[in-house]
Amino acid sequence: MNTQKQYFTTPIYYVNAKPHLGHAYTSISADVSTRFKQMDGHETFFLTGTDEHGDKIVQAAQTQGTTPKEYADKISRLFQDLLPVLNVNNDRFIRTTDPGHIQVVKQVLSKIHASGDIYFSSYEGLYCFGCERFYQERELVDGKCPDHGVAPEVIKESNYFFKMSKYQAWLINHIKTNPDFIQPAQYRTEILSFLKEPLEDLCISRPKSRLTWGITLPFDEAYVTYVWFDALVNYISALGYPDGELFKKFWPTTRHFVAKDIIKPHGIYWPIMLKAAGIPIYKGLNVHGFWNVKGSKMSKSIGNVTDPLQVTAAYGVDPFRYFLMREMVFGLDANFTEETLVSRINSDLANDLGNVFSRILSMNQRYFKGEAREPDTHIQQEKSLSLASDAKTAIDKFQQAMSVCEFHKGVGAIWQFISIMNKYIDTNEPWSLAKNDDLTPILETVLYNLIEGLRVVSCLIYPIMPATSYKMQKTLCMAKKDNGFYTLAETIPWGQTRKGTCIATPDSLFPRIDTDKTRPQAPAIITKAFKPALKKQITIDDFAKIDLRAGIVMTAERIEKSKKLLKLTVDLGAEVRQVIAGIAKDYAPEDIIGKQVIVVANLKEATLMGEISQGMILAATHKKKLVLSGFDKELSPGNPVK
Repeated sequence: MNTQKQYFTTPIYYVNAKPHLGHAYTSISADVSTRFKQMDGHETFFLTGTDEHGDKIVQAAQTQGTTPKEYADKISRLFQDLLPVLNVNNDRFIRTTDPGHIQVVKQVLSKIHASGDIYFSSYEGLYCFGCERFYQERELVDGKCPDHGVAPEVIKESNYFFKMSKYQAWLINHIKTNPDFIQPAQYRTEILSFLKEPLEDLCISRPKSRLTWGITLPFDEAYVTYVWFDALVNYISALGYPDGELFKKFWPTTRHFVAKDIIKPHGIYWPIMLKAAGIPIYKGLNVHGFWNVKGSKMSKSIGNVTDPLQVTAAYGVDPFRYFLMREMVFGLDANFTEETLVSRINSDLANDLGNVFSRILSMNQRYFKGEAREPDTHIQQEKSLSLASDAKTAIDKFQQAMSVCEFHKGVGAIWQFISIMNKYIDTNEPWSLAKNDDLTPILETVLYNLIEGLRVVSCLIYPIMPATSYKMQKTLCMAKKDNGFYTLAETIPWGQTRKGTCIATPDSLFPRIDTDKTRPQAPAIITKAFKPALKKQITIDDFAKIDLRAGIVMTAERIEKSKKLLKLTVDLGAEVRQVIAGIAKDYAPEDIIGKQVIVVANLKEATLMGEISQGMILAATHKKKLVLSGFDKELSPGNPVK
């Protein structure tokens, strides 16, 4: 079978500073796309790395009292070490100080020089040391560099120049005749607008009298290569250009992931360099926006640079990956705040995905001792109980969105299906069906469809949250070895859950985060939003504020090293809560399963014996024993108590 190929790259990150949120987003975006393409049946190659030459590296090394090579080694290691933390599964990490890369840069330079497209000339221009490039006056904002806000210096020197102007008409035509060459469309428009003005030739060298930290030009030992001309070549040097098998296999399928601030080198310099060197042009450029922090672009000077290591240490890797993919519309800017992240975790992950997972499997544990049943096809058709059509719609929308980097829509398609599943539970009321043995075939059909729905969800979330996908599939007894994934072709067929499958008792996927509590394990990230707060005591005057709900105990187990506490999962209708109750001396776990209880639903979370308790069970004392409070009639889970 001739498997389709796909090559994804991030920009190679400049080592003048340690990794931040923007780097994490680009890497995760490329990783998500790679995993999705693998699901979609493609053979993939995923490249990332570091860019290590140029003025700024020399300056940064000098401030730390070290050499450029030692400094580059140190910062490059930070980028390499971050990838496994973010669960980014790249195939290669390239450095521009790698000997193989240096050799390819010299080959490309020699090839273009031999064709006559590189010439030597004296030049006087406005040079920004922060950008390491010359600017035209029309590119400045109030006479200053648009990125660094400082006035460029006038520099006059002799250098080598690349005839980009020769290829301007060709590039315009290529962009116009290949609409998906630059995505999203607004960046294609931006590049075409820039190309309406005459394109200046590009200065591609720096004299060693000013800079020695770079790749020496193969045709003049007195000069080093301009950092961008060096860096861009990494995309082909990593594949073994010109004769490597990886280059032959993957280069024609290349899509680069970049942030919008480096669209010009990737959208103009790079394709023209390839054209001049006689190398096929890459397939496309995927451009994303900026992450603003508290409404402002990240900046060391204002102290709002977000460290992905701190975020993941505080909230977990999968929640972080989910938030980035859900919150940003690819191509537009997005805002990062700790409050919004916590809100997404509590709402989308704990309340939606985590709750539906725990709710369905707890009911299956309660009614069928964790054993998967099979649907009654006649009843399923007669009562329109199949979720197959809704699942297929979710898969189709997911596939369509993810194919064009509309990650927020892909995630949204999954969550729309989760919402349908939650509504399906409320409509069919499995707890009511369980009261009548004659309705068991309907109950089996309902729970089968819900478990199948969880199977589909567990497969679709794989590119975004691979660890959670595996955890769900392990509980569903469908996990592949070595954390393998299911392709879309494997995911689509409905009815793969087999009768008799022993489904495990669910663990909590995403515990809720109490925003009123201090979390000492979570370091300060970007805000002071979560301050220590005293836990308010409830008085008689506050009683009306208490939210009491009817609940049904789904599971119960003893807590090790405690004679008093039981760990319960309680069905509250809209969600399943974990409650730690001090009733172990008076109730055995098997005695309380299935009992109806009253839960204080708006009590602040507490941690008892290392377990989170999300509420309180009401009980009375009678002859020195606890007696659970209840009702004289059975109520639906979640029914308010007034």
